[in-house]
Amino acid sequence: MAARFLTLADLAEQLAVSMVQARALVRSGEIPAIQVGGRGQWRIEASVLEDYIQRKYEENEVRVANLAREDALDS
Repeated sequence: MAARFLTLADLAEQLAVSMVQARALVRSGEIPAIQVGGRGQWRIEASVLEDYIQRKYEENEVRVANLAREDALDS
């Protein structure tokens, strides 16, 4: 069974980004997370990460479509 929660290190590995970038994504709220334990360690639900990835794909589709539209207007 897959783990429900990911650590910041897991998040960084899954997204192939640095720990600093992973922490920034969480602290900014771009990727929702919770803090647990006495030291307030961050945890991210695996399903939240999947939602984030899907949202980024959708944002990119819109961006690419807008670029194509701009290119067509410039032609």
